[in-house]
Amino acid sequence: MDKKIKVTLIKSPIAAVPKQRATVEALGLHKLNQVKELPDNAAVRGMIWHVRHLVKVEEE
Repeated sequence: MDKKIKVTLIKSPIAAVPKQRATVEALGLHKLNQVKELPDNAAVRGMIWHVRHLVKVEEE
């Protein structure tokens, strides 16, 4: 079974750098407190690292 991680948008990306806003949208997060279950791989981890101040991560 593939590993998954839950990513929650906890802070608005409105005042963030445009690249960070695009990263949040690429993660599939559009509204505050929205939760997405994503595969735990290097690409997703790198995206999360760039917006770590805007999201909360829960490992399963």
